[in-house]
Amino acid sequence: MPDLKQAWAFLENSDPIASAEEVQAAIRRVASEIEQRLSGAYPMVLAVMGGAVVFAGQLLPLLRFPLDYDYIHASRYGPATRGADVDWKVSPPGLVRGRTVLVLDDILDHGETMNAIKNRLLELGATQFYCAVLVEKTLRMNKPIKADFVGLNIPDRFVFGCGMDAKGHWRNLPEIRAMKE
Repeated sequence: MPDLKQAWAFLENSDPIASAEEVQAAIRRVASEIEQRLSGAYPMVLAVMGGAVVFAGQLLPLLRFPLDYDYIHASRYGPATRGADVDWKVSPPGLVRGRTVLVLDDILDHGETMNAIKNRLLELGATQFYCAVLVEKTLRMNKPIKADFVGLNIPDRFVFGCGMDAKGHWRNLPEIRAMKE
């Protein structure tokens, strides 16, 4: 059963990182960058569920070129907060063979999941791989993958809103917030 008090406590114990207006401006900029780079490619666009649903839902209507859309569901965390192998709840479709693929996700944290997605798509025959993320955490470590399109760079804090959740709560916020340290 959802814990309403816990949900409100998360919100009260958080700081704004990016306003709804800043998020929308970042999404419009990313859409423009994607359009410039991929408008002639007729790409297969894949959203990583469930976090990317908000980002994808706002980004896709701004892309003014033909594309195919589907989704994947891959997670490394499950009940844990770090590590683990990739759990493919919904694998990439076979339709990626011979295609340029653009993967949309809410956040690029350490990059392990996105790197595993990239490797899987290339194994399935994708000819080009691009990824777009709403936010990328600034970390003091090298990541195994670099996002091609980044909406906002954020500090290394626990963030939620715009598809990212705090233990299941607040994916629906139009802004991005971070837990107070």
